Order: sequence, then structure tokens, then C-alpha cells
Amino acid sequence: MTEAAAGFPALPFALEAPDRYLTFQGIDFEGNMKVVLMHLFRYIDDPAHGNAFWDRFKARLAAAEAGGATICDKLLLLHSHVYYMVELFEEHEDEIALTDLKRLEEECF
Repeated sequence: MTEAAAGFPALPFALEAPDRYLTFQGIDFEGNMKVVLMHLFRYIDDPAHGNAFWDRFKARLAAAEAGGATICDKLLLLHSHVYYMVELFEEHEDEIALTDLKRLEEECF
């Protein structure tokens, strides 16, 4: 999400770290979502782990991606499914996915 997209003007100085609380500058919303979704699809696209719940999630994600507020809609969908993703990643002992999900939570939600 760019500063213009977030409705914030650019700061007259550079930030050393992402700034979630004041400006949202330096945060890669799309990149963070993409990484977490990559981990998630690795499990839910596998017939051995997929189910009707995750099928519905994929349908809702496709609808969000087709809409006009893609970033916000995807963020909301992911935010509302955090606990389910944590459970799935913990079940598979996927520490990398859990770390990436935590980054998404801390920077974007």
C-alpha cells in the first residue's frame, strides 16, 4: 500500500523501520500477504489437508481479489482467519509459516 493509497502524504524524512502506527510507510502489505498465502495454499490445496472450510476461504479470497478494494478486502479476510491459520501451521510444525504470519499480524493488522 503506497502512501497515496493509504491517504497519507510522504514524510520529509526516511524511516528506519516500518511504521504501522503513524504512517504505514515501509510496510509491504502485498508482499506480506503473498508470503502467508503461499504457506497456506501449500496445505489447503492438498486434498489430504483441504476441507469445506478452506474451500470457502479460497472462494472468498477470489471474490476479494476481484473487487475494487483488493488490499483491504484481502487483509480483512486474512485477519479474520488468523487463528485458523495458526492452528494449521502449528499442526504441521511450520515455524517459518508461523513467523511470516506473525510479521503480517504485527505490521498489517
